[in-house]
Amino acid sequence: MAQDGDTPPSDRGGNAQAAERLNQVSSHLSSPPDTQKSTKSKPRSKAASSHLPADHSDVLGQIATLRSIAANPDPNHRGYLRQKQAGKLWVRERIEQLLDPDSFQEIGSVSGTVAWKKTAPMREKPVSFVPSNNVQGAGMLRGRKVLLTADDFSIRSGHADGASAGKTVYVEKLAIALRLPVVKLVDGSSGGGSVTTIRTEGWSYLPHVAPFKHVIQQLNMGIPNLGAVVGPAIGLGAARVVSCHFSVMAADIGALFNAGPKVVEGATFEEGLDFQDLGGPMVHCMNGTIDNLAANEAECYEQLRTILGYLPNCGSEAPPVVPCIDAEDREDVALRSIIPRRQARMYNPRTIIMSVVDKNSWFEIGALWGRTAISGLARLGGHPVGIISLNCEVNGGALDAAGSQKLTRLLKMCDVFNLPVLQFLDVPGYAIGTVAERTATMRWGVELAKAYFSTTMPVFNVVTRRVFGVAGGVMLSCRDPVMQVAWPSGQWGSLPLDGGIEVGHRHELREADKVGKKEERYKELEEEYLRLMNPVRTANAFGVEEIIDPKDTRKICCAWASHMYEVLMRERLAERASGRIQPSFA
Repeated sequence: MAQDGDTPPSDRGGNAQAAERLNQVSSHLSSPPDTQKSTKSKPRSKAASSHLPADHSDVLGQIATLRSIAANPDPNHRGYLRQKQAGKLWVRERIEQLLDPDSFQEIGSVSGTVAWKKTAPMREKPVSFVPSNNVQGAGMLRGRKVLLTADDFSIRSGHADGASAGKTVYVEKLAIALRLPVVKLVDGSSGGGSVTTIRTEGWSYLPHVAPFKHVIQQLNMGIPNLGAVVGPAIGLGAARVVSCHFSVMAADIGALFNAGPKVVEGATFEEGLDFQDLGGPMVHCMNGTIDNLAANEAECYEQLRTILGYLPNCGSEAPPVVPCIDAEDREDVALRSIIPRRQARMYNPRTIIMSVVDKNSWFEIGALWGRTAISGLARLGGHPVGIISLNCEVNGGALDAAGSQKLTRLLKMCDVFNLPVLQFLDVPGYAIGTVAERTATMRWGVELAKAYFSTTMPVFNVVTRRVFGVAGGVMLSCRDPVMQVAWPSGQWGSLPLDGGIEVGHRHELREADKVGKKEERYKELEEEYLRLMNPVRTANAFGVEEIIDPKDTRKICCAWASHMYEVLMRERLAERASGRIQPSFA
């Protein structure tokens, strides 16, 4: 055994090697940088990367620079000047005005076209930046989280750039994944094409509309799609806003068309058209392409906030119920006399709607088109419902093609959003005459019937006056068992008396005319039919379940809505979750 202080030969060799290595490391650390290099050594990536900040502040600085450029407009840029001269808000001003304060979280904040300059090995800085002209992200709308997409018309008039398409598809997918409403502010083509893209890319591409697959899925899932036209909506931009559940156009700056005036001039030789002539609000808010008209941008945004308040985030949820300060048993004696005793006289049906629903809750959809029908959303005891009425002040309330289309749209919307529907029925039937035939009234009337019988949301009928013909039959009997009440002013049958007597008693009246007594006989027949059409007689035969005092209509409707939400809504949501109910909007 070795004595203390002695080291075995084998250990001495190992210790000598270790000491030599430590001396080498010490010498390397203490030597000047130039003496550390060996002519035979190769550059190391770690040595190069040691020149970069450990906290990645260089990358963060680049991001901050690009974000600052995107968030602050260049007041001398011609696109920005044009935007302001047109009386329009800049895209980020719009977002600030629409969303709750300080709630916007951008997605793709530095997407766009950047020119880089190399400043050192492995270092560069942006020297110019053109942000993507489609700003997207998430934010709060009256406390509700939504996804937002907004066009920046000041950059290439909203035409496609290298980032728009990918961002648009991503947000549409994200809405499905997160079950969040989507708000679209359209001012331009929203990712639509431009011939200059061919020059940039060096080749011509086949057109694809990638986002629409996901948009259709959202519509049928009941994920709210809300769109506003706040500038010229062209091509794909027009299609995106028209495909929404609800759309609104700003009267002072909005327009919508498949192609702009210059393209139209080259294709159809229609010269001298401006945006308003081609597709302004007086065109598209009156033909049903856009649902509602707003005076300006601010009113557009208010309508978007309002309608979202009636809708759930997704069809797998119930619509949001709010506290109600309007007494559910409130009576309105004036409703007893609102229906004229003379059937030829008209009245304002909106007066009935606003009397029955919660105060200040009536939100009409499509007031300027399909005017034979009235549609919208309201609340009964705080419960959101769809509202349908006929408008006797237009064409006597006879349903025409446009009115049928409007009601079809509302029924499908209510179905995907689980909104029960309250109907005020005063319908003399489908519109008749040459105009009705040329506009395909029966075709669209049958489409309306399909919507009534293919949707499954609860429907409650209040028969205020007439229910005649196929149109009346469809609206009245779309649910089994039917839930309804009638007013004492009710009249019903296969045909209205006007014209019906002439058809049913043609021979008899012809013979009376030969002796100069046609008018006298007609009056006798009319009086007899009016006596037999006493609604009490129908109730005697249980042809109508109950005739109520009109003043009690609100109380009855509120009780119905409450039961729908407290009992039947749970069953409906369970059936949707299991796939037994699959509503379709698109």
